[in-house]
Amino acid sequence: MDPFLSLLHSFSSSMTESEVSSLKFLCRDKIPKRKLEGVRSCMDLFGLLLEQRAIAEDSVDLLETLLRAVKRLDLVEQLQQFVEEGEANAPDQPDQNEKSFDIIYENVGRDWKRLMRRLGLPEVRIDNIEAAYSNKLSEQVWKSLREWQKWKGKNAKVADLIKALRDCCLNLVADKVEQ
Repeated sequence: MDPFLSLLHSFSSSMTESEVSSLKFLCRDKIPKRKLEGVRSCMDLFGLLLEQRAIAEDSVDLLETLLRAVKRLDLVEQLQQFVEEGEANAPDQPDQNEKSFDIIYENVGRDWKRLMRRLGLPEVRIDNIEAAYSNKLSEQVWKSLREWQKWKGKNAKVADLIKALRDCCLNLVADKVEQ
């Protein structure tokens, strides 16, 4: 499940009718009047904003402005936390870790959960990956590495991967990554 859509859904669930009306008014310059007339819930409004590309996982400025305008600072705080955790700004593909990820992907196998625990990835995320790709071990490994990179953001270092591999007694893989 897309974390950004989950966040928008939780925001929508907590909005009152009055707040939705205010948000609709504030979006008159972003969404055509005819479409705004059909908006009955905050989820409808967010759907239109996504459709218009006014908000996106990597573009949350308008959303933050709207939430501030309706005095929902609690939701602004949740949005900022989402962005800080790297969910909104994480790249789709590994960058400087790409070669390391390839080596780990090819060599770790069933030890991927132990490695992710050593890297500090929350157990909930590990379980979600395992459930989503229950019959595809290779996908579990790859998705877990990408999830770790998203979770750590700029702090995702190859040195951390090497240390975690060594802690898991996967020294041959750690040696390959070092090279």
